[in-house]
Amino acid sequence: MTNYPDFEFIRLARVGTRAWLTFNRPEARNALTHRMMEEIGEALAAVRADAEARVLILRGAGGSFSAGGDLNAMQEMPPAPAPGEADPLFQPYRFFGDVLRDLDRMPIPVVAVVEGGAAGGGFGMTCCADVAIIRADAKFALPEPKVGFIPSQILPFIARRIGAGQLRRIAVLGQRIGGEEAFRLGVGHYLARTETETEEILAAVLDEVDRNDPAAVAAVKEIVLMTEEAALDETLDKAAQHLIRLLRRPEAPAGMRAFLNKQPPPWLARAREMNGAGRKQPHPVQSRASPDGSDN
Repeated sequence: MTNYPDFEFIRLARVGTRAWLTFNRPEARNALTHRMMEEIGEALAAVRADAEARVLILRGAGGSFSAGGDLNAMQEMPPAPAPGEADPLFQPYRFFGDVLRDLDRMPIPVVAVVEGGAAGGGFGMTCCADVAIIRADAKFALPEPKVGFIPSQILPFIARRIGAGQLRRIAVLGQRIGGEEAFRLGVGHYLARTETETEEILAAVLDEVDRNDPAAVAAVKEIVLMTEEAALDETLDKAAQHLIRLLRRPEAPAGMRAFLNKQPPPWLARAREMNGAGRKQPHPVQSRASPDGSDN
């Protein structure tokens, strides 16, 4: 296990090629504070800088993904600004959007395992993951309008995932939806009904990640994101440049030969060496509420 910096409200560790980021305030159902979001941002930067990390798995300790913003912390507001001055609340909340953007643009695959509650920011982070595994008994919610404010920074990411029409219905009603409806709407990509099924799906997804060339995956993610943000010609130019760059590397002909000869490509052999082929990897993060290493 490779250790990253220690954090107070999250846990981050890499086992083999797999980085695990766990929201670790189980006593508060992993509700998000500003400091917790800062830690998540720092963790994303650490994983991005780690050349051995090939996938990031998001999960919540204690059986809940994240209950969204911590209302107790949100009530502790600085005084309102004087006329013409910037509101000191702007930057902390806008920072949350920057963290979501960084999560969305991670160059490695991001896999979210969503169990229990996923409200507000938890909902938004799920929609920033490349692959989301949802438990059927999970609960997604946008309760902010019922409390008197809005889920401001997460709305663009959810809209992109499920479309504006469905989001308008959920957001204006401040609704809660179950895991099965979230799966049907496209919030997640796999639906698991039991803990065992969740772990089996996660293991299969991680096995598929190992089979892909990391540089090709990073390029694919960049081009897919560009289709939503850039002009078509710019996107096509960038895609062609990436293709040529990847083909010029020694990994490309090696991968072609391996495919034609029905052999594993070199990057798969490396991943299996680091991850231990056929060996189940336990969740590496200990909950502050569970010193024995369990999440419950």
